[in-house]
Amino acid sequence: MSVAAQGNGRWDRYAAAAEGLPEYWHPAMPSAKLGGKPKAWRLLGRDLVFLRHAGRAYALEDRCPHRHVPLSLGRCEFPGTITCVYHGWTFDLADGRLVAALTDGPDSPVRGKARVRSYPVEERCGVVWVWMGEGTPVPVEDDIPDELLRPDARIHALYREAKGDWRHAAENGFDEAHGKMLHRSSWWVAFRRMAGWNETEIVRGENDRWLSRYQHSVHEDDDYPGLGRWPRFNFWQRRRKKIAQGSNEHAVSIRLPANLRVRQPGRSNWTHYEWYTPIERGRYHYLVFAVAWAKGWRRALWWLRYWSYILWVHHYDFNNQDLSVVPHMGDSHPAPSFRPDVSIEAWRRMVETEARAPLDAGGAGRE
Repeated sequence: MSVAAQGNGRWDRYAAAAEGLPEYWHPAMPSAKLGGKPKAWRLLGRDLVFLRHAGRAYALEDRCPHRHVPLSLGRCEFPGTITCVYHGWTFDLADGRLVAALTDGPDSPVRGKARVRSYPVEERCGVVWVWMGEGTPVPVEDDIPDELLRPDARIHALYREAKGDWRHAAENGFDEAHGKMLHRSSWWVAFRRMAGWNETEIVRGENDRWLSRYQHSVHEDDDYPGLGRWPRFNFWQRRRKKIAQGSNEHAVSIRLPANLRVRQPGRSNWTHYEWYTPIERGRYHYLVFAVAWAKGWRRALWWLRYWSYILWVHHYDFNNQDLSVVPHMGDSHPAPSFRPDVSIEAWRRMVETEARAPLDAGGAGRE
């Protein structure tokens, strides 16, 4: 049963978001990847062309309105413009206006009578962010976690294209139970005793953008009737420190449009972030951040920690396990469901009731 059909419309808005939630700022690409040559990029089911001019990033619809040739095949014949490779139609980067039709002469009557859509673009945290909604853009800072904008935030980013539905990737990230099974074989937990099961609490503070889940009544292992004890541990796997009830340590949180945060436990002193940005149905951009807040010699130590093992053991081996299962997930609501699915229910409900809607002509619609 599809998401749309499930529950007689219970998840209608969630089902309609197959190609994303456009009324948000979305991470497009690393800032370092954007230069003075047009770059084709696909997001939320649309083709865009990105370009940097005079140090600023721009984004336009990647389609010349004359014969629909991609503008990303063109070049910059004049500062602040992009020219179609086919007939020389030239568009202003700032607002998408047609400022010249080169092969029709400087007095071409079509000049000023055509336009391509331009998209608001900002750069923060070493990332190019783009707004693709119909409503007035909110400040980009509204859609970036505050802690990432701190001057002492040291961010290491890994950007990949992945197969699967972005919604399944978000559900997987916030899913309570999968880590206790899927990630048990990862190198990241090779020397730790990962619990078999626990009780889950979903928490939302007043005026908090994050939906968070916490682990309570953690059971390291247990007896399963007629089967035996599970899980089994190796002698080198150390017991985990008990986390006090209500503690923020190792809380896993998610916020709109699809941003996950995982606080690392113990003395790790860093936080993992993920964004799932749809390219089109069946493909999404997977952006992960490893972030520490450090200055001086601690900054150098963090750089060493990330490149020596976090990148390889967490961002590749550990996260690759997630990437391997998401393409195989169906779009049905978990059925029959079990207790850990409370996290997926809460996330879907958040999208259904809180996702921004565009402003209509009467000024209504934005939530």
